[in-house]
Amino acid sequence: MLMAVTIGAQQEVMYTQFMFNKMAHNPAYAGSFESPELTAVFRRQWAGLEGSPQTILLSYSQPILRNRVGIGGNLSRTSIGINRMITVDIDYAYRISLDRGVLSIGLQPSIRHFYQNWADPRIKPLQTNDGAIPTDADSKIVANAGVGVYYTGQNWYAGASMPRLIDNNIDFADASANLSREARHFNAMGGITFKFDVGNNDKLKLTPQTLVKYVKNAPLDVDLNTSAWLNDKYYAGLTYRTGGDTNGAGESVDVLLGLQATPKLFFCLAYDIGFSRLARLSNGSFEFTGRWWFNPPEGTGTVSPIPY
Repeated sequence: MLMAVTIGAQQEVMYTQFMFNKMAHNPAYAGSFESPELTAVFRRQWAGLEGSPQTILLSYSQPILRNRVGIGGNLSRTSIGINRMITVDIDYAYRISLDRGVLSIGLQPSIRHFYQNWADPRIKPLQTNDGAIPTDADSKIVANAGVGVYYTGQNWYAGASMPRLIDNNIDFADASANLSREARHFNAMGGITFKFDVGNNDKLKLTPQTLVKYVKNAPLDVDLNTSAWLNDKYYAGLTYRTGGDTNGAGESVDVLLGLQATPKLFFCLAYDIGFSRLARLSNGSFEFTGRWWFNPPEGTGTVSPIPY
């Protein structure tokens, strides 16, 4: 009652399989692969902990106008406790062909719906009829916009983006309170692919890559990943994520396994082994990704230098 403190935290959803879900972080990725692609992601963070974050995302992207333009969109639903957030993004990317690659400049208008259900039966107040506790559900809709750049070279990629430029007021009770706002997040990503012949006509691709996420008043979050493709069919990856409350040990180590089941269908499962104190109360975090290429290149599972 005598003092107050300010709490800052990252607001955007965390994805382990960012390499298969780039458009959720950067609108300039839209249309970067030559086939229209549909991606579905399900993430359950800190499984076994009631009310833990759960996200479902559906993403679509395709090139048009002879690959000069990329279009797409994301539809996502995230729930945390009694809170629910539904986001609709529309992605547009203008693609500029250069001597050794393609530079894309992206724009992402979006609509986000926030919802809190104070009638949730899991809430059990110690004192009933407390006027400080709402009794009805609250909701709010805000619009925003994001920008990004993305470059694809012969065997590498790099990108940077700010998905939400407007620091909208997202308070429910009082629009003038100005306590809760959407924070501006900055994302940067990059990777390079190395190709090897490993005998018996087997081919191996190794891609070290990273995703860096920064928002003011929250710890810098860095995902360091090494991905391996065997014959453009079998996939394995290992990620180290910084952060957490472990005095430098990091947030988690993440294991990824995937399969290009057909030239059109790919799926991957990731499991995060957390190091934080909160992770000790849960069964880890799971993430499943499925991707469908409508018109993949003939004769191989993937021909893109960056097979994502």
